[in-house]
Amino acid sequence: MKSNPSLPAVMTLEKDEEILSGYATVDIPQVGIYKLLAKKKVDNTIEWAHFVERNNGLKEKVMRGTVKSFDELDIVIDAINNNLRKVFGVTMQPAEYEVRTLDGKKASETMH
Repeated sequence: MKSNPSLPAVMTLEKDEEILSGYATVDIPQVGIYKLLAKKKVDNTIEWAHFVERNNGLKEKVMRGTVKSFDELDIVIDAINNNLRKVFGVTMQPAEYEVRTLDGKKASETMH
């Protein structure tokens, strides 16, 4: 998931937090790409952020939550995918993501 470093981050990583996964739909004409990022927090919970990235890089309709396990995260992803399938006929699939520092430099994709 590539992003414009000049735009605000959807999710930030604190010390010892780790990005677990990223998901994205195909580009939906006149809408953009729906995405989800999930990170493991220090307390072992999983925080997620779901949003649509418009063609100009703007991220909108950001929803956030925290779950206790991978099973609960799967329930969130399934619910989102069910809605995306009904509305647009697409689902999110595992996707690459890019982690950047606050000044826009590319960072490690794991521990920070």
